[in-house]
Amino acid sequence: MISVMIVDDDPFVSGSLKIILDNEPDIEVKAVANSGEEAVKLAPQVAPDVIVMDIRMEGMNGTDAAQKILENGSKAAVLFLTTFLDDEYINKALKIGAMGYIIKQDCGSLPSSVRAVASGQAVFGGKVVEKLPDLLNRKERFDPSEFDITPKELEVIELVADGLSNKEIAEKMFLGEGTVRNMVSSILTKLDLRDRTQLACFYYQKMV
Repeated sequence: MISVMIVDDDPFVSGSLKIILDNEPDIEVKAVANSGEEAVKLAPQVAPDVIVMDIRMEGMNGTDAAQKILENGSKAAVLFLTTFLDDEYINKALKIGAMGYIIKQDCGSLPSSVRAVASGQAVFGGKVVEKLPDLLNRKERFDPSEFDITPKELEVIELVADGLSNKEIAEKMFLGEGTVRNMVSSILTKLDLRDRTQLACFYYQKMV
């Protein structure tokens, strides 16, 4: 069962999202927060697998709340669900390690997006994907030699960013699953990243 916390300052929206997700047999909404501040307080108590977060809210906005939650040690995958496609918001979402960014008009895809980010896949809505090349081209290119990243590790990074599991990567690269697991751990250590979510976002920010 995938546990979810919904964060939105509009009670009608959060209530609607709760109904949508609670109708799924493998998803359970554990908590609903009506502000960024409330989300920061609730996250350690609820320990959700996925946080579905609005961005523009009164008081603490969604990106600041998500950053604080993750800095506090939460392992939740953050999925932003918003009406705003501002470059600033998308950049901040990528920088803090959010796993997904979709717009509310696509809320019909919310259950599948929740499942995807819970399994380690990055999810970006169609209109967000259109913006990514321009946003990412503004960033400095990543130099693997600075971090002692090998060609095989570069391939693993790309496959992680594509949402493949360790098992799927092992099959694709003809390696043992344990070998892939060790490679991912080594990559995270070399790049000083916390988890696969941050690794996927690092790929989109620095390597595309």
